[in-house]
Amino acid sequence: MLEIKNIDVFYGDVQVIWGISFEVTQGEIVALIGANGAGKSTTLKTISGILKPKKGEIVFDTMPIYKMDPYKLTEAGIAHVPEARRLFVEMSVEENLDMGALKGKAKANREKSKEMVYELFPWIKERKKQLAGTLSGGEQQMLAIGRGLMSKPKLMMFDEPSLGLAPILVRNIFNVIKRIREEGTTVLIIEQNVKQTLSIADRAYVLENGKIVLQGTGESLLIDEHVKTAYLGV
Repeated sequence: MLEIKNIDVFYGDVQVIWGISFEVTQGEIVALIGANGAGKSTTLKTISGILKPKKGEIVFDTMPIYKMDPYKLTEAGIAHVPEARRLFVEMSVEENLDMGALKGKAKANREKSKEMVYELFPWIKERKKQLAGTLSGGEQQMLAIGRGLMSKPKLMMFDEPSLGLAPILVRNIFNVIKRIREEGTTVLIIEQNVKQTLSIADRAYVLENGKIVLQGTGESLLIDEHVKTAYLGV
């Protein structure tokens, strides 16, 4: 479904991604793990068109997308749930959901998609007129996921979805991600909670200093000595 082919990415004159390549197959949960500053968020921003690679290609559903605008990538079937949620805090919960379905098939199926989100997160329907900025951190994260689902994505990318949340909410987030995959949406996730991420991932890649240094199944990386030492505190 998604192929990253030997991309270099810069912020101005500073290179932060060095020739990385990886792929995501339809129906998988794939994780990118690594320390802060390794280039994980930069990679997702590049896939979603916010940044452009100076070298290499990105292909989604056999279509080159590395020169496309972000809004066209949303229409193509990529949803990006960013770090820190990025909600429209002075808009209502329902208005935030509507913002996730502004174009094409997503707009035509807006009400049906909204009911699906309400079924996944029942509290959202009860609070649909409430301002998004008044929600708790966990509720805001769920709303950000719901907004992403409104675009009817084929691929959903998560950037640190459990950041700053209490342990019980972290478990809820990971359960939701597993359910999203079960419903047919492919998932690419970056997350500091490495143990829990690898436990749900089909495959994972380890990113260090802008380069992929290790890859394997989630299960195999959980017992890899380098991963255990560097990221699991074992």
